[in-house]
Amino acid sequence: MRSLQQQHGVSPLTVQAVVRELSAEGLVTARPGSGTFVARAAQPAELADTSWQQAALGGHSPLDVSSTLSLFAKPAAGVIRLAGGYLDDALVPSAALSASMTRAVRRPGSWGRVPAEGRESLRQWFAREIGGVDASNVMITSGGQAALSIAIRSLTRPGESIVLESPTYTGAISIARSYGLDVAPVPMDDRGMRTDLLPAILERSNARVILTQPLFANPTGVTMAAERRAELMRIAEHYSVFVIEDDYAHDLAIERPAPASLASADPNGHVVHIRSLTKSAAAGLRVAALVAKGAAYSRLRSAKALEDFYVAGPLQDAASDFVNSPAWATHKRKVSAELGVRRDALVSSLAAKLPELAVAVRPRGGMHLWARLPDQVDDVALAGLALADGVAVTAGRAWFPAEPDGPHLRLTFGETSADLIPEGVERLARALDRARAFAQAPPRV
Repeated sequence: MRSLQQQHGVSPLTVQAVVRELSAEGLVTARPGSGTFVARAAQPAELADTSWQQAALGGHSPLDVSSTLSLFAKPAAGVIRLAGGYLDDALVPSAALSASMTRAVRRPGSWGRVPAEGRESLRQWFAREIGGVDASNVMITSGGQAALSIAIRSLTRPGESIVLESPTYTGAISIARSYGLDVAPVPMDDRGMRTDLLPAILERSNARVILTQPLFANPTGVTMAAERRAELMRIAEHYSVFVIEDDYAHDLAIERPAPASLASADPNGHVVHIRSLTKSAAAGLRVAALVAKGAAYSRLRSAKALEDFYVAGPLQDAASDFVNSPAWATHKRKVSAELGVRRDALVSSLAAKLPELAVAVRPRGGMHLWARLPDQVDDVALAGLALADGVAVTAGRAWFPAEPDGPHLRLTFGETSADLIPEGVERLARALDRARAFAQAPPRV
């Protein structure tokens, strides 16, 4: 210990803290009266033979969900994260959530069985927030991804078509393909879904379900214009189809309150609405609402009950406690202000250092920005080069349900502080220079 203190010029407390951390990781062992020693390397376990599984699983190729799984990957130390899809630790209300969970687990019956639809108090809160629906239209699910999967599988049959925005959330594309659905893409522009193209797409595909993110869409950041929202609902009525509204980022508005949901003005049950707390509060708060009316609700409830029975009571109680406390409003104000600072830092840094990237829109909420790359640049290769240069970004290719209309990047400002964003863009600029050089290099013979 003394030699380490002298060698590095640190205090005894610092050395003790480091040794405790190394011991917890199994890298050193402390022997009372003798000292601290480097732990012996663990002997490699004998490799198991799982080759039999290849025959048992058969020749069906698994679905490639690497683009979805990459959203959860934790970058190496020193990497600036302009990727991902959750708030970073600085924006997570950890103390308030911990206090809510403490109160939740003390509730009588908190650890008991829960109705498949969820806790009544939480269903009532979601109904008030969404508007135009009753608590009896709401069921609680384990996050927005689970709600999306239940909705798509319940409202379609394998071999049918589903209309997806293009580009759209890669997780939705994976769900549709895993269920054997044909995807009918509808293009987007800076005003949202091209509803003028929708009737022809519905007639050609015979799709009965349209999936949309009308608010702060992932990956584009676009909010659907009011006249297109109205046109979408008129089309849904005319063709008797469902609209799955993925309102994943409703509570992440930056500039003004978010517009009302499609579900709030849908008396006839065309809209199946999804509202999540995971993106707006914490990645570990896997709680969302799945909302429907009529026979659709019964079908969704049956599918949800078969999948996981119910969401754990303590988690629902903690979520209800949190959103009904003053801490929720305080958290939303803090997140809105900080996301605005980060968005502006990213937009200004791109304008100064990467003016050749065409930014689709300056998002009014959410945490994603969509940028068009020069035609000669391979977005997947660029993402790899950028990571090697110390900045994580997301290639746009996987966000298109069909062929992309060009190379894009999705840049996220929810997981990196504003002071690091300019350096992240600088690293991306260096990676883009390298990607261009590779693209222009003559092919090897």
